[in-house]
Amino acid sequence: MVLDGAGWHKAGDLEIPKRVRLAFLPPYSPELNPEEQVRDELREKSLANRVFATLDAALDAAREGLAAMANLPEALMRLAGRKWILDPL
Repeated sequence: MVLDGAGWHKAGDLEIPKRVRLAFLPPYSPELNPEEQVRDELREKSLANRVFATLDAALDAAREGLAAMANLPEALMRLAGRKWILDPL
C-alpha cells in the first residue's frame, strides 16, 4: 500500500497484516502521487470559479467531473499513469 506520509497515515498501535507492505512516498513529492494531479484537474475543470448553493450541489459537480474523466481514459492515463502503477511488483 502506497501512502503519502500524512500524519493520519501513521499509528503506533496499527497491526499490519503480514501480506501487506507499507511504502511511504517522500515528503513534498506530489508528482509521485497521481491522485494529486487528478484532484487538481477536477478542481480546475469542474469546481473552479463557481459558488455552490449547497454541499450536495458541490458533490454533484465533483461526481460529474469524475464521470467525465472516467469517459476519457487516455487523458486520465496522462494524468495518473505511473510506471509503478502500470507495472506493479
